[in-house]
Amino acid sequence: MNTFLRIFNMQQNLKIELLGKLVTEKNISSQISLRNKSHIYETISNEETILNLKVEEGWEIDRTYSKTIKIKKKKPLDQFFEDRVWTLFAKFGFTILNKDRFFNLPYDKTNDSLTQQIDVFAKDKETIILVECRTAIQNKRGDFKKELEATSGKIQGLINSVRSLFPDEKLKFKYILATHNFSINENDIARLENINGIHFDESNIEYYYELISQLGNAAKYQLLGSLFYGQDIPELENKVPAVRGEMGGHTYYAFSIEPGKLLKMGYVLHRNKANINMMPTYQRLIKKQRLKEIKTFIDEKKGYFPNSIVISIDTNKKDLQFDRANTQVQSTISDVGILHLPRKYRSAYIIDGQHRLYGYADSIYKDKNTIPVVAFINLDRSEQVRIFMEINENQKAVSKNLRLTLNSDLLWTSTFYTDQQKAMYSRIAITLGEDRKSALFDKISIGEDKKIITSEAIVNALNKTNFFGKVSKNKIEKLGTFFKGNIDDGYNSLSNFLLKSFTYLEENLEDEWSNKESILLINKGVSSIIRVLSDICDHISLNHSIINSDNYFSKTKHFLDAIILFYVNLDDEIKEDLRKTYGQGGDLKYWRTLQKFIRDTYDEFKPIGLDEYLQKEKREFNEEAFKIIREIEQFLNKDFEKKLESKFGTQWFSKGIPLPIQKKSTELALEKNYRKEDGENDSSPWDCLHLIDYREIARKNWPDLFEKEYTLPPEKKISGGSEAKTKWFEKLNTLRNKNFHSYSVVKDEIEYLRELKSFLIK
Repeated sequence: MNTFLRIFNMQQNLKIELLGKLVTEKNISSQISLRNKSHIYETISNEETILNLKVEEGWEIDRTYSKTIKIKKKKPLDQFFEDRVWTLFAKFGFTILNKDRFFNLPYDKTNDSLTQQIDVFAKDKETIILVECRTAIQNKRGDFKKELEATSGKIQGLINSVRSLFPDEKLKFKYILATHNFSINENDIARLENINGIHFDESNIEYYYELISQLGNAAKYQLLGSLFYGQDIPELENKVPAVRGEMGGHTYYAFSIEPGKLLKMGYVLHRNKANINMMPTYQRLIKKQRLKEIKTFIDEKKGYFPNSIVISIDTNKKDLQFDRANTQVQSTISDVGILHLPRKYRSAYIIDGQHRLYGYADSIYKDKNTIPVVAFINLDRSEQVRIFMEINENQKAVSKNLRLTLNSDLLWTSTFYTDQQKAMYSRIAITLGEDRKSALFDKISIGEDKKIITSEAIVNALNKTNFFGKVSKNKIEKLGTFFKGNIDDGYNSLSNFLLKSFTYLEENLEDEWSNKESILLINKGVSSIIRVLSDICDHISLNHSIINSDNYFSKTKHFLDAIILFYVNLDDEIKEDLRKTYGQGGDLKYWRTLQKFIRDTYDEFKPIGLDEYLQKEKREFNEEAFKIIREIEQFLNKDFEKKLESKFGTQWFSKGIPLPIQKKSTELALEKNYRKEDGENDSSPWDCLHLIDYREIARKNWPDLFEKEYTLPPEKKISGGSEAKTKWFEKLNTLRNKNFHSYSVVKDEIEYLRELKSFLIK
């Protein structure tokens, strides 16, 4: 056998071997069932020795039979994630996938023993997807330089191998790096682009699972539109009768089209972590129930929607052709003809009418009905958002978080500085919440995602800083810490500074970041951190010449250490006080508390307004508290004497008061009278009681004299008798003994005193 024939036979054998490691459409559903399971299973004999070994390896019993035992073990994270990605592409309708985790493709035509293991291989009639999966137990920063550089040298060989497996098909290729709990840096993104690759994290995976559940078969076009943006859709009939006109300075086309065609071209983006870099991201989340209602309306009730779906066609003159008809109406500026729509993925953004369109996705009328469409051409993203907002202004309310998020798209290119400021702060909130490198990743509500911290809180905090400076509509009144006139430079500097600062806090406050009851990871906590970071930058600016955000951060760490110390040593009383003080006053108190702690640690830190705030806070409730306590003491003195005298008569002091208190107050009266100045009245033992003494007097005479009128309403049914029901005297005494020159009465305390006075003094 000559050399050529031997090589040919080896290639054929390899081809047969590789094809044997793939599963086709008829076997995919059973594979989905296995891969959807969270556990792996084995059947073993019911011998005790074998079972014990398996239990030591982490297996557990699932079912017991007469001669065998079915055991299970939770899938390792890497296998679970690979199975989830594999199942996603199976649900998308890819008809050929790898059979198991041991699918290896050769990448060197001269040596077929050099292979690359492929975690997920997915193929349909037009597409090949190669997926590499990487997982981490906890969120971490990824570095895939070595892997991607190695893949760069193999990718063409891998593509050639696939083409040799399917030589008669014209296939598009895409390489995906799928990660779980990994961020990916800009250099790795560039390396992916160089090999025609893309990054998916778990947010993308879950996003597409949700789309499948919502859109059914149409969801695949969303995926393909993302992967192959701008590439042709084979066999799409793209000609429609249309009217061309002008509106608002824009050319538009009005036409009717079958929903099935527009579904292939169309694309919907709502603000979500899965599409951070895809714009415009202004759509509301597609609601599955709404789609069901529309499908029922169309299929069962023969319903229809006369109002137009509004789209923006992203195209060039070559791909969009309008053949003007021979017959026209001379009295109008509009004209009629045949419009050639672009035969491309993701070429039609659905500005408005997403539910109406996607309600047709599984309808029997998808290719039988037509829907009216108004199509603008090449609208920039800010104009698309404007149209969306104007259409929906008087319809279902756009949520405040979504509206704030829209500002990053809508106002970024504005010529007005006030608009640029809004855009920057909205984009900072998005970055802090969606950048996997951020310590606040997945903790901020972006668009319609609901998280523990709102975008509004972030934007409001930034508005109270000096980061952007002071601007009016057409003028920069004062340059900011990070804004020197260019919004892009300002955003890059400020986001870099905030990302590093919060990362530093996270690394040194792990308990706060892992605690569901964290006092830091709440709206006013994060807001106060942002505001105090601005205060720190202002302080640094007074003493140093700063040129970039890295310089600021290096000098800020000195003060961040004080913040870290504050949270480490935070006692429960202050924690609850900060948590339960609400509204603007609560935000102010939290921010000023951080300022005060930093100043107590570093004398040179003197933020504007702190001293005035502290003085005002002291005075706000202290005078009222002192007055109330004095009124209560005077009331107790008179009321106790009256009650004791009513029972014991003239012997009320000796009979009604515990002996230790009699002795102590008598000694104190003698001492006061000895030291009194001429003309002063003598003090009696009754005048020398301490506030806490009234508790013991009440307990001694509790059932018949004091229980009825001195038991607080919420405590009438508690057990423990006078011991429990007079505890409030201790709290009152604690407040009485505070040094009001150094102690600030808080809101809860003054409210307690007010309620107590109202109860006692009728």
